Amino acid sequence: MTALLQVEHIETAYGASQVLFGIEFSIQAGEMATLLGRNGMGKTTTVRSILGLTPIRKGSVRFQDRTIHTWTADRIARLGIAVVPEGRQIFPNLSVQENLVAFASNRSHSSEPWTLERVYALFPRLQERAGNMGNQLSGGEQQMLAIGRALMTNPHLLILDEATEGLAPLIREEIWACLGRLRQLGQTTLVIDKYVQRLVELADQHTIIERGQVVWSGRSEALRQNPEIWQRYVGV
Repeated sequence: MTALLQVEHIETAYGASQVLFGIEFSIQAGEMATLLGRNGMGKTTTVRSILGLTPIRKGSVRFQDRTIHTWTADRIARLGIAVVPEGRQIFPNLSVQENLVAFASNRSHSSEPWTLERVYALFPRLQERAGNMGNQLSGGEQQMLAIGRALMTNPHLLILDEATEGLAPLIREEIWACLGRLRQLGQTTLVIDKYVQRLVELADQHTIIERGQVVWSGRSEALRQNPEIWQRYVGV
């Protein structure tokens, strides 16, 4: 079966500084996958390479069996790839509802698309704050809004970069619950985060990178049975 996303031996650099050295992994439709590793190891650069924001020098990125790494970022987004970026980057001067409806689209041509009502059902707190400006929200609420905004595009692939970074434990639990619900709904998702213990419960497969190279990849059961792997490459 052809993967929804195939990252094939990509190499990416910023000027003379090479960051990625042959990164490869694939995600099947309906899977939840993770990209793991310590800070500065190339996870965000991998996401930027997939999204067309940082050009790759070698290798290829294929999505829905189309080679996309030479495409512009806006064209890639219209294919149905949505990202919840590190730092959230919501519009501070728009209300919660305006942030959501500004991105409304059905890029996956879903018969049951994400709507304002469905996002509010997933995150009731956003409905309570519907009239609040983006800069009036807590960090956790901003993350919920960023996820809801991405879902409003009805993507084939949802990417979360640092899904729970800087969030209080209770808010993290809400985000994990949200991810669990999305997995049940069959939303293909790529998650970048550091809480491996929770991710092995949620995700299907994992890719660990170190200094811009894949050092381990496999299914959740294999990672669960080998905690020394994540302690070596992800633990602080």
